[in-house]
Amino acid sequence: MSYDGVGPHAVAAGQRPEGVRDRIDERPGLGARPATTCPRTHDGASRHPRPRRFRRNLTFLTAGALAVPLLTGCGSDDESSSPLARQDIAPVARDLVADGGTLKWAVDALPETLNTFQADADAGTGRIAQAVLPSMFRLDANGRPVANPAYLESAKVIETEPRQVVLYKLNQQAVWSDGREIGAADFVAQWRALSGRNTAYWTARNAGYDRIAKIERGDNDLQVRVTFSRPYADWRSLFSPLYPKDVMGTPDAFNDGARRKLTVTAGPFKVQKVDTAKKDVVLTRNTRWWGEPAKLTEIVLHAVPRDKRAAALADGSADLAEIASSDVQRIGLAHREKGTGTPLQGGGRTSVKKLRSWALAHGFDSDEAHAGKEKLGKAVTRYLEQQQALREVEVRKSLEPAYTQLALNGSTGPLADERVRRAVARALDRAELARLVLTPLGLPAVPVGSHLALSGQDAYADNSGALGDQNAQEAQALLADAGWVRGGPLKEQKKNEKAAGSENHDKDVSDGGDDGEYVVGEDDKDRDGGHGDGKGKHHESPGDHLAQEGKHGGAPGAYAPKGTAAPAAAPAGPLAKDGKPLALRFVLPSGPGSDTLNSVAERISAMLEQVGIRAVITKVSDESYFKDHVAAGDYDLALYSWPSSAFPATDARPVYAKPVPAADGSVNVEQNYTRVGTDLVDQLFDEAATTLDEDEARDLIRKADSRIWAAAGSIPLYQRPQLVGVRKNVVNAGAFGFQTPVYEDMGFLKKGAKVSASPSKG
Repeated sequence: MSYDGVGPHAVAAGQRPEGVRDRIDERPGLGARPATTCPRTHDGASRHPRPRRFRRNLTFLTAGALAVPLLTGCGSDDESSSPLARQDIAPVARDLVADGGTLKWAVDALPETLNTFQADADAGTGRIAQAVLPSMFRLDANGRPVANPAYLESAKVIETEPRQVVLYKLNQQAVWSDGREIGAADFVAQWRALSGRNTAYWTARNAGYDRIAKIERGDNDLQVRVTFSRPYADWRSLFSPLYPKDVMGTPDAFNDGARRKLTVTAGPFKVQKVDTAKKDVVLTRNTRWWGEPAKLTEIVLHAVPRDKRAAALADGSADLAEIASSDVQRIGLAHREKGTGTPLQGGGRTSVKKLRSWALAHGFDSDEAHAGKEKLGKAVTRYLEQQQALREVEVRKSLEPAYTQLALNGSTGPLADERVRRAVARALDRAELARLVLTPLGLPAVPVGSHLALSGQDAYADNSGALGDQNAQEAQALLADAGWVRGGPLKEQKKNEKAAGSENHDKDVSDGGDDGEYVVGEDDKDRDGGHGDGKGKHHESPGDHLAQEGKHGGAPGAYAPKGTAAPAAAPAGPLAKDGKPLALRFVLPSGPGSDTLNSVAERISAMLEQVGIRAVITKVSDESYFKDHVAAGDYDLALYSWPSSAFPATDARPVYAKPVPAADGSVNVEQNYTRVGTDLVDQLFDEAATTLDEDEARDLIRKADSRIWAAAGSIPLYQRPQLVGVRKNVVNAGAFGFQTPVYEDMGFLKKGAKVSASPSKG
C-alpha cells in the first residue's frame, strides 16, 4: 500500500506516501501487493517481532445468515473496459536495440530479501524475481493474467469432480541455471513451504497453496498435476514466481538461504551479486536462458532516495527512475528554458535578492534559497548544470495498477456510524480530486469506480452508484439523521480533552493548526456517549471495534430516511452531538514528496467543511505514518494507496474482511485498516474464490464491491500516476502500466535508429 498521490509507493507515500516506501510483493498477475508495511493487525495485541506465518481462516455462511439485501454491480456485466492510459515504454523491435550495455535502474532501497514470500519483501524483491525466476502467468496490457510461454505450453483445469485438477505442461526447454529441468519437484517444494502446515517456514502468505491436496508428475517429466482439496478460482496466481526446490526444500533454506543470494535461477538474467556497500543489486545475462537473449549485459538496481532522483538522472548514476510530479516539472523546464533567463548568465553582478527570488521560483527550499550568497550561487550553478544534463532525459507516464483512497476509520468515534461515513463520502467531489492530481500531468482524470479492479481488468465495473454521487444536501440529511446538528455552547478545550475523533493520538505529530482547540459538552461525558461510567472512562469490548453492516437498518445506499430534513444552507460551523463537535483527525505524512497528498487532503477538508464536518489535518513522520497510525487505527481519515490485483477474490479479501474478535480479547483486522467489514462481503469473496465459472466469479466480485461501497469504509479517488524519468536512448522500458516488463527486450537504441510514434500511448 502506498500513500502518496503520485509517487510509486504498492500498495502509503507516494505508497507510495512519497517518501515512505511500502514493502510490496510483485508476483506476476498481482501487480503490487502490500506485505510488511501492511501486516495483519491484531488490535490490542502485541506484534510478533520476527517474520511469521499468516494464515487466513475462511468462514462460509449459510444463505439463512444473510439478512441484508444483495446489491448487484452497477456496471453492465457484458461490457468490458479498457485501461485509461496505456504503457509508455518507447517500444521498438529487438533488431533496433543495441547488444550490450548496463541499465542503471533507481529503486527505493536495497531489498532485505530476495524471497518474495517473506514478510520483508519489497518492490525491489519483486522486480528481481520477475527478471530471474519463472512465472507461470504474467499480466498483459489490460492487467489480466496470461500464460507465460517461456515456461508453459499450457495450463488448464482438466477435472472438476470429485476434485479440481490443473494440468501444467511445461516448456521442454525450461531449465534452471544449474542445468536441471524445471519440474514437479519444484512445484511440490513450493507447495509444502507455503501451505501453512509447517510453521518452521516464516511465510508472509499461503493463500491458494493451503487449498492444494497433492502435486504429482503427469504422463511425463514436463507435466505437473495439481489436485486441490477445495475449488480454487485463482489457481493462476500460484507458482508465480516459482523458486527452485533448493530454496523451498527446507525451512532454513527458505528463511535464510535466499535473503542475499539466489544461486539457481531461470530467467533472462541471474543475480550476480548484492552489494550492500554500494547499495546495488547486479543482474547479468543468464547464459542458460533458452528464450530470446537479453539485449543488456547488466541491469544494476541502485538505491536512490526519491528526492535525489532528478540529480541521479542528470549525473548518469541512473538511467531510469520513478519520479515525483515536481521532477516532471523540472525536466519539462529543462527542455523549455534551454539555458536562458538565469541570473548567473551574461556576467556582471547579481543581487542576492534576485538570486533568492529565482531560486524559490525554481523549487529550491527556503533554507537553500536563504543561504549565503556564495553558497547559494554554487547551488544555482549546480542546478543549472543538472538542468543542462536533464535535456537528455524524458518523462514517460502512464497510470499505475494502484489507486489512492480516502480511508475512514470505522472502529471508533463518529465514523463508527455508517451514516456519518456515508455523509463524508457524499460530500466528496471525486472527479474534482482526480482532476487536481492527474490533469496537470496530462493523464486521464477519471475517478476510480471500484475497490477491487481498475479499468481494463475483467472484474472492473463502476459500482460507486451503491453509495451515490456528491450531494451536499443528502450528506447533511445523513448527518442530521445521525444526530449531528448545529448549536451548543463552545468552551475552551482543557488539556487532554478531545473532540469527537479518534482517541489514540500519537506524540509524533506536528501542529495541525488551531482546529480542535474548542470542544462542547460536559467534562465527565464519555466521547461516544454510550459506554461511559460517568467518570470519563470508556468500557471497551471487542465488539466496539467492529463497524458492522445493518447497525442502522442495513440500508444498501447512502441515503437518509425519508423525511429527514437537510439544512437549507451549508452549516456556518462544525456540527455537534452529545456536547462534542464533529471534528475528524486527518493524519498525513510530512516527508519529501507528500505535496500532492497534502493538496488532496486540503481539498477534501474544504469539501467536508461545506457540510459541517471539520477535518483537523495532523502531519506525522513518514516512518510512523503507516505503522503507528494507519495500521494501529490511530486516525479518523487517511490517504493511502492499494494495488489492484488480477486475483481480487484472494488478494483483496484480507483488505475488506470483517474484523474478528480473538480469544485474547484483541481484534484481528488482517489488512482491513478501516475496521469496516460485513459478513455479506466476506461470503461474496469466499464464493468468488471457489467458483470455477469465470463469469460467475466476476459477478460475485462486482457484488462484493457494491457492498464495500455501501459500507463507506474507504472511498477510491483516482488511479495513481506512474511517472518515470528515462534517458532518451533507453527503449522498451519506462512506465509499464499493468503489463509485466519484458526484461530481455530492454536496452539502448542503436545509433542512427529512431523510435516511431509510440502506439502504446493513449
